[in-house]
Amino acid sequence: MTGVFITLEGPEGAGKTTQIAALAEWLSELGLDVMQTREPGAGALGRQIRALLLEQREAAVCPMAEALLMAADRAQHVDELVRPALAAGKLVLCDRYIDSHIAYQGYGRGLDVGFLRYLNEQAAGLQPDMTLLLLLPPEIGLARAGGRGAADRMEEETLAFHQRVTAGYAAIAAAEPERVRVIDAAQTAEEVQRQIRSAVWALLRGKGLVSGDAV
Repeated sequence: MTGVFITLEGPEGAGKTTQIAALAEWLSELGLDVMQTREPGAGALGRQIRALLLEQREAAVCPMAEALLMAADRAQHVDELVRPALAAGKLVLCDRYIDSHIAYQGYGRGLDVGFLRYLNEQAAGLQPDMTLLLLLPPEIGLARAGGRGAADRMEEETLAFHQRVTAGYAAIAAAEPERVRVIDAAQTAEEVQRQIRSAVWALLRGKGLVSGDAV
């Protein structure tokens, strides 16, 4: 792989969608070839899986079925979009990836984390160069998410579920400090973006793609 793979992670209401769009715009202005994507829901198959996972309410989706659908989405996404983009030298920004699977289906739903890691190794076998983890108390995140409009199936889960998800993210960050950069998402959007740019700049400078101080 010759490109750079960066993921943005975080619980509901952390501001990932806003921040990844601002990051993509900034990197493009610097002249870098950027591809912005997301999970679940990239590509034709991904959009169908996303609807099943987040919008379907006619019947309950059991935790294992949910986890397998997530893995199916990831397998297609990585094969169809992410690996080709990296092979072409692009800087790939992805809104959610494997860490969401571990946090939501592992810590949140109670599925075996070791099994989920194995499942993702088979489905994707690709780790990000850097993960930006936007963390904030779940009460604040859910209040923010509630102001965006109708809640999806994940946002409708209990506070206890979201507390487990947040704890899962914190555990992932503690276990992989070299890859995961934790950013306090309760700060202003401007400050969060500043810290994101600083971390990304350091990564790109280390790879020889930029020089000097962050702009």
